[in-house]
Amino acid sequence: MSLKRALLATALVSAPLLASIGTASAQPVTGLYIGVGAGANWINNPSKFDLSGETVPGNFGLAPNTTLNNVGKANFNVGWTGVVSLGWGFGNGVRAEIEGNYRSNEIDSIRGFGLAPVSRVGGFQTTYGVMANVFYDFDLANFGLGQSVVQPYVGIGAGYAWTDWQNIRGVGTGNRVISADGDDGQFAFQGIVGAAVPLTWVGVTGLSLTAEYRFFGTLQPELATTVSTATGARLQSGKIESDNYNHSVMLGLRYALFQPPPAPPPVVAAPPQAAQAPAPARTYLVFFDWDRADLTTRAREIISEAAQNSRRVQATRIEVAGHADRSGTPQYNQRLSQRRADAVAAELVAQGVSRNDISVTAFGESRPLVPTADGVREPQNRRVEIVLR
Repeated sequence: MSLKRALLATALVSAPLLASIGTASAQPVTGLYIGVGAGANWINNPSKFDLSGETVPGNFGLAPNTTLNNVGKANFNVGWTGVVSLGWGFGNGVRAEIEGNYRSNEIDSIRGFGLAPVSRVGGFQTTYGVMANVFYDFDLANFGLGQSVVQPYVGIGAGYAWTDWQNIRGVGTGNRVISADGDDGQFAFQGIVGAAVPLTWVGVTGLSLTAEYRFFGTLQPELATTVSTATGARLQSGKIESDNYNHSVMLGLRYALFQPPPAPPPVVAAPPQAAQAPAPARTYLVFFDWDRADLTTRAREIISEAAQNSRRVQATRIEVAGHADRSGTPQYNQRLSQRRADAVAAELVAQGVSRNDISVTAFGESRPLVPTADGVREPQNRRVEIVLR
């Protein structure tokens, strides 16, 4: 299967799956998390091999110990890859993690090195290493797209990886055998694009399904290689410098630890008892912009209406309750809801209501009008409720 077809198939399979299993808005990760993933791996075929070394006397018609620079290429079959990670989300879309990874591909063909054609090819290339990655999770609501169950992300990483050749071999012209074993470590790098969907239907807060594409590469590893006769007599030896570029598509799970449970549904107040005459509205909602406690023109109109009706129905108590959404920390949201409630109470006094008739309470993010996950900017939860008693 070609890389292009495999990527297309993965996208077609995972897109409806991702859309169907998430029931809550995806949010940036906050705090400690762990992740695992597995999938298919392609080595960038054909990989270029440079064999640099010397010949033994009398071979290839060259002078003894002639230095060679033979160029060859190899193709690898589709293999597999797996990763495990431990990271920290900062709550603003940025994540940092440490990752361990492993890739394995079987060699399919070898050509070049003056051995064509090469038959009876075998062996594996495995790569394993440790990476430090940085990610950014996109909140689609910030782009005017509304809340979404899918959260795309991008990432980059750098680290160290070992390339291990396990019995790489092939037989070429004149039954000459090329063989390589051993490993070499080099600087490694990668780029990542993916998407996450919260698995709310399983009842585990913080668990998400991930789908990713990764480009992973290393500097050229140098691996000992020998060209010999069928009887084992060495003809040529040296080190191969090989390209090592990989394409991977993976599905995985990410679990954010110590996440708070979903917010409880809002408490619905009992309807007021019927009055002899049509009673005016007795509950008023004043909404605020994100991270603001100042009153808009519309907010002042609503407060003025509440003040007028408090005199009309002869209210004996006016309850003012401040609230915030869950986009900040609980401590900050508590203070923000207090400032909002104080601003509304001050405006009621300015409209002629006695301060002694007003009780002010701040609930922070604990009583959302619309239940959301932590970190969500929900306009209807940024409010002050005025209740006439």
